[in-house]
Amino acid sequence: MKKFYDRKNELKILEQIEKNSYSNAAFTIITGRRRIGKTALLKKFISTKKSCYLFTTRSSEPILCQQWQKELEQSIDLKIFGSITTLKELFEQIIEYSKQEHFILIIDEFQELQNINSSFFSHLQNIWDNCKDNSKINFIACGSVYSMMIKIFEGAKEPLFGRATAKIHLKPFTPSVCKEILKDFNPQYTNEDLLCLYMLSGGVAKYIFLLMESGSITHTKMINYVTGISSPFLIDGKDLLISEIGKDYGIYFSILSLISSGITVQSEIDSIIQKNTGSYLSNLNKTFNVIKPVRPIFSKPESRNVRWQITDSYLRFYFRFIYSNQNLIELGQYDLLKKLILRDYKTFTGKTLEQYFTEKINEEMHLTYIGGWWDKKSQNEIDIVAVNELDKTCHIFEVKRNAKKIDYKALEEKINALRSNVPGFEINMKGLSMDDM
Repeated sequence: MKKFYDRKNELKILEQIEKNSYSNAAFTIITGRRRIGKTALLKKFISTKKSCYLFTTRSSEPILCQQWQKELEQSIDLKIFGSITTLKELFEQIIEYSKQEHFILIIDEFQELQNINSSFFSHLQNIWDNCKDNSKINFIACGSVYSMMIKIFEGAKEPLFGRATAKIHLKPFTPSVCKEILKDFNPQYTNEDLLCLYMLSGGVAKYIFLLMESGSITHTKMINYVTGISSPFLIDGKDLLISEIGKDYGIYFSILSLISSGITVQSEIDSIIQKNTGSYLSNLNKTFNVIKPVRPIFSKPESRNVRWQITDSYLRFYFRFIYSNQNLIELGQYDLLKKLILRDYKTFTGKTLEQYFTEKINEEMHLTYIGGWWDKKSQNEIDIVAVNELDKTCHIFEVKRNAKKIDYKALEEKINALRSNVPGFEINMKGLSMDDM
């Protein structure tokens, strides 16, 4: 049996919701990017419980109702008589059944119901509002298209706005879990192997297991696998974002390609794209959850001293190496693609290492906030500043692949420039390298 990793907190929350749903109907939303492990989490949770898991296929409404009818009868012994052809009729019978019987109902890829019958959410709102007080259902709506799930449940004018009783946003595995998985598959792994795994997966479960189960357990084998002719890593970035953005993705992809190559300030992006990209950056951030604005730690939320960062490690890799070299893929020049990746690998993974340590420090320390810092002229820059306001401590970290390249004297000068932001704080500094992973 395949080992199940982590998700202890999420399982604990789901168990508490399950306990409460015996007396009060529960409506939980689970979101998270594709491949993150939402379905695996839910199947683990319901493995010993009375439950029904329904997957939303892109079928016509009557066919989907037929498929779901069979699942409901097989899973929870809900016999639906008559010819049910609409989701409204089906859900009415499900809710009636839940007045006598407690069970968990999961609808996966919930946002697809919008395409099957756009009026269903209004019907669901009406059914839920009228029946939830007498129901014992634990209803879980799960979806991987972030923009649509947010619109459905958080759009003030949407019928299901305010109906959820709980929300879980599933995040990637932490560095310690990535390390645990790699160790299980390769007990002799090196830190270079770990960094490469993190660069390619960012903790996304599906990417990790694609690599591990294919035997790609060293950094060399990982790069070989990723640049192979049938590699899913060559196409998943485009597929993932088209499901969010749609077919009009050209400018969005150009912006992401620039950010992945180190051009992270809007004025620089604008000058290359030759137009104001403010609305595109805002959409990538707020609507699609693909990038985030990074400001110097201690700066005000409205500060214009902003750099943009791709939040997903795989997408950062995809736009830096795969999307920008589509011509090589079309020509079948996979070996040349691999050589280009290896040529720039050490430079590129320097930033990846910084992101890895930011997450590792956040996982291991009690902090009120963590981030990078730079002054207005970008003359002084510190990789990681980790602050605990409660015990008045400030930890400063310089990150380099090679420990010998850490310049502690220069770091002290940067700390002096930063010091006025943390008066009365105990300041500790440390260098971090590949040796500390």
